[in-house]
Amino acid sequence: MKVKYIITFLLTLVSIVILSGCQQPNETIGTSEISEEEGVSILDIPGPEESGNIKEFDIVAKESEWDFGGNTMANVWTYNGTVPGEEIRVEEGDFVRVHLKNELSEPVTIHFHGVSLPNKMDGVAGVTQDGVQPGDSFTYEFSADDPGTYWYHSHQNSAEQVDKGLYGAFVVEPDNKVYDSEYTLILDEWNTGGNRLGGMLGGFSGEMDTDMLYDTYTVNGKIGPYIDPIEVSEGEVVRLRFVNAGYRKHLLSFNGEPYRVVEIDGNPIYNKEYGSGPLEITPSERIDIEVTINNAAEWQIESIDDSNAADDMVINIMPKKADDDQKDTVEIGEEESENESVYMDPIFDEIPTPDIEYDMLLGASMGMGMRNSTFTINEEVFPDTEPIKVEENDIIKATLINESQFDHPMHLHGHYFQITAINGEKLDNPIVKDLINVEPGESIEIMFQADNPGEWAFHCHDLNHSAGGMMTLLEYQGYYSPFDIHENGNQPD
Repeated sequence: MKVKYIITFLLTLVSIVILSGCQQPNETIGTSEISEEEGVSILDIPGPEESGNIKEFDIVAKESEWDFGGNTMANVWTYNGTVPGEEIRVEEGDFVRVHLKNELSEPVTIHFHGVSLPNKMDGVAGVTQDGVQPGDSFTYEFSADDPGTYWYHSHQNSAEQVDKGLYGAFVVEPDNKVYDSEYTLILDEWNTGGNRLGGMLGGFSGEMDTDMLYDTYTVNGKIGPYIDPIEVSEGEVVRLRFVNAGYRKHLLSFNGEPYRVVEIDGNPIYNKEYGSGPLEITPSERIDIEVTINNAAEWQIESIDDSNAADDMVINIMPKKADDDQKDTVEIGEEESENESVYMDPIFDEIPTPDIEYDMLLGASMGMGMRNSTFTINEEVFPDTEPIKVEENDIIKATLINESQFDHPMHLHGHYFQITAINGEKLDNPIVKDLINVEPGESIEIMFQADNPGEWAFHCHDLNHSAGGMMTLLEYQGYYSPFDIHENGNQPD
């Protein structure tokens, strides 16, 4: 579901028909820099103590040859030899330990997208760690406190490395499940050397810079009939966890079958209403839906993007065979409910007076080819963008203003934010996310609290735009990073 439509039904509480610059700080921005002698290194910020169930994973970054199906081959970069990489699945409250070994020819990292964790575990090369050099290893440790759908990917030269396949799903299962079975579905785009247009069928769009880049769309690294089907039984409640690992929006049709959106960016949506229209998922967004199988006949989920490559993105829903017709054994709990039929838990019950106000003007200047284009925040490109400087517990109001002709899915690391207004119109009901797609001409107001100290990236998750400069840092005063984006081959974008 497109977030604007999520907002619409949260505002109106009707059934879901899913179609679905210069910095202007207040006086608290611009405080003096803290020297290393006066501040606290991000490496010394306390993290959670090892406790509970410990889940350990060995992840090897390496080059592989991958078949998308039908001998459509490509040389890819992988975590553990597959595209997507090995799914990391844990339970709520587990202590997670991920050992990354790099067998590639350049540095890599792992960023756990959307997960609230200690700053030193955030995986941004040159900001929270040095990139892991070829032949070296690094261990990530954190507590999986928030159930939900997340994903992990490299945050070193990420525009190229993620595009080559360095990503995978990270799922935190809840204590009490309210579904019988589940599937994780990662969407992506590839250039396999085909001669089909990847886009351009729909004319001018906010994604015109990527319209010609890709000729193949995939689900879990496969195309068309090679995509694993979803097998269902009559009466079963199935959760589908969608992750968009690509740089383009995808619009999915459910062929008239009813479903409901139950989670977005790892945050639950308490939603009793079903719809059957298209679902739009923007780059890096995660959306969970639930389908109650009242019709065990075969049907399809398919892309209806304006692209020839959309023909590749088809997921078959099939009845289970008689000897497989057994539901997974899970505990079925009751969902929370209130008088409203659609709502999210807010960060702020009442919108507070901000300590810091920040206007983020998003701009672009196109050159000959993507690598010669620049994407700016307040007319600067990273690392020259002005950081957002905060004190612990500050309330920050940021207004994202898209002055370009391109979509910009803006992602804040280490924090969730609450969307409070769109194009100047205040929202009465909360939308809580870690990423919001800002379309050309739009202005979106968000608020969040500085409750996770360190240095955090805030950037566009069309990673080509981030590589072109659309990135800044959220810097907590009194803390410093010992890493340097100019050393050890670090490329944090």
